[in-house]
Amino acid sequence: MSTQTDSTPAGGTVAKLSLPTLTAMVVGGMVGAGVFSLPARFGVATGILGSLIAWAIAGTGMLMLAFVFQNLAIRKPELDSGVFIYAKAGFGDYAGFNSAIGFWASAVAGNTFYWVFMTATVGAFFDSFGDGDTFLAVAVGSVGVWVFHYLIARGVRDAAIINRIVTVFKILPILVFIVVLFVNFDAGVFSDNWTAYGYGDLGDLNEQVRNTMLITTFVFIGIEGASVYSRYAKRREDVGRATVMGFLSVLSIFALVTLSSYAVVPQPELAATRQPSMVGVFESVVGDWGEIFISVAVIVSVLGAYLAWTLMAAEVMFIPARADDFPELLGRENEAGTPIVALVATTLGVQALLALTLFVDDALNFMLDLSTSLALLPYLLAAAYALKLGLTGESYDGVPAKARRRDTIVAGAATAYTIFLFDAAGMKFVLLSTVLLAPAALLYVKARSEHDRRIFSPAELALFALIVTGAIIGGIGLWTGRIEL
Repeated sequence: MSTQTDSTPAGGTVAKLSLPTLTAMVVGGMVGAGVFSLPARFGVATGILGSLIAWAIAGTGMLMLAFVFQNLAIRKPELDSGVFIYAKAGFGDYAGFNSAIGFWASAVAGNTFYWVFMTATVGAFFDSFGDGDTFLAVAVGSVGVWVFHYLIARGVRDAAIINRIVTVFKILPILVFIVVLFVNFDAGVFSDNWTAYGYGDLGDLNEQVRNTMLITTFVFIGIEGASVYSRYAKRREDVGRATVMGFLSVLSIFALVTLSSYAVVPQPELAATRQPSMVGVFESVVGDWGEIFISVAVIVSVLGAYLAWTLMAAEVMFIPARADDFPELLGRENEAGTPIVALVATTLGVQALLALTLFVDDALNFMLDLSTSLALLPYLLAAAYALKLGLTGESYDGVPAKARRRDTIVAGAATAYTIFLFDAAGMKFVLLSTVLLAPAALLYVKARSEHDRRIFSPAELALFALIVTGAIIGGIGLWTGRIEL
């Protein structure tokens, strides 16, 4: 990693990130706990045929989104902190604010999922940790949250270097898992798992594929990691390259983990495997040492992903604050150049959700689905902005018509895919998202008031009213029990 530095608005210095480090941030953000839950999550929903279709759909859709972030980095090089700023540039300040809040909240829920997942892994050895939702599990997770807060507060550069190292060490056990399972390939099991119809009613193929969409989306969250850190990139073009390279690497790993599991374990056993299910699958093939081997990999992977996601969450609060879209307080840095107030807000958010896991049924899957649903709005607005640029021709002066047409088609496909994901997520999580976005508007109002700016335009007021309506419906659903946590 280069030692070149760049001055921040606060006068501190921040290390410039090279292409390998940016790529590691993308991979590190995506390869977290989700990959270790793939065997059982797919086993519950579908057989091999359905999984292949699901990965093809998810892979194509997310690749289109990766191309969107790559293209936006080229077309709008002056825009930093991609997820937030693209929504703002395309659809106004309030849309950008909601994109930033949605992404931040998604990261907080995802980070909570990581701690629950890690303590659930320890629960296989110590019953007092349960499924990651006991008092002891929450207490240990809370200690970890604040230890990482201290580490990150020391400086973004140090944390990024650690993430790059951790990314290498967490990928190796996953590759060992894939190789060992394919070496033990069982043709009979693989054949029976092809459709898995013989094992019971999984629904038709369409239903099977739909039931995998949230997990395939969750494991790809982090695809925008390089865009979030674009202000630290040594070369602007590296942002797009890191996004695509990281995505293709991770897609290959995820698909192989799924297929290798179907090659050795019947679908009903996969579905019943305790999470993290890669542990049980590997142990069934190699014996007791496999449980320890994969469990260690889970802990290393989760800690690395938590580091990457906490950095991203703090960035997505810090940048809007510097652009006057969040209260000024959230734009403060410490002497190490870390957005310290945004980091504190992120840590407190994770701490609050960790406490909530004591009262939530199936905390693991709830946090996974909530994190995924909250990420959909930022993805949709970024894709829609790229589509808008292609349709209007903005930033395409001197660009061949063929290239513009290609970019427009890609952006249209990415937009359609994210809309499909809203449908797959279901109304419950859409309403829960509005329950968070509605009160968060107070931050937007404060930020606008600090600079004597008009609060809402007529269109933004209509959007705010729609969000509040959703929040009221969601709140009533929670109160009456029609929406269960």
